[in-house]
Amino acid sequence: MGVLRLQLPTDPRWVNIVEKNIEEILTDHAWCEQKAATNAITIITNNSEHQDLVKDLLALVKEEIDHFEQVHNLIIKRGLKLGRERKDDYVNELYQYMKRSADGSRVSGLVERLLFSAMIEARSCERFKVLSENIQDEELAVFYRELMESEAGHYTTFITYARKYGEGIDVEKRWREWLEFEESIITNYGKGETIHG
Repeated sequence: MGVLRLQLPTDPRWVNIVEKNIEEILTDHAWCEQKAATNAITIITNNSEHQDLVKDLLALVKEEIDHFEQVHNLIIKRGLKLGRERKDDYVNELYQYMKRSADGSRVSGLVERLLFSAMIEARSCERFKVLSENIQDEELAVFYRELMESEAGHYTTFITYARKYGEGIDVEKRWREWLEFEESIITNYGKGETIHG
């Protein structure tokens, strides 16, 4: 899958599941954007000495919150309701892998958190592409096409900073290991009407 290097593509038939419950996918998507903003704030909080990282992640946080607002506005426009926050099993599996992989050093912790973030952005970007190309709803097709481009930029930001601040760590090797791990779990997903489900 090109630049993202994901090992397994999403089956386009996943969109058929999504189309049966637009309210659910939009609610889940809104909360994904909120969690992405929170995650970036956590990285800033724990690594505030890296001025460039802070600056770029502040911009990313604003973008994620803007996306949250855009999805929320779509929900309102369609006469739907923003449901409660959803559990994301896919992200939780990645989170557990990140926790097991860090060696306790600050550098390792930062690199793992950045690769965790890059992985989520990569898969979200890929899912948005699948949605934009296969969903019958024209408004949502355009919406997800635009967001796909934004997610690709976020993925690049996280990977770039992992390489920059991963002193003493073979970041390329770690990223390949992340891709292999993601491949091993993604087969369990793509069966629900959520972004990663």
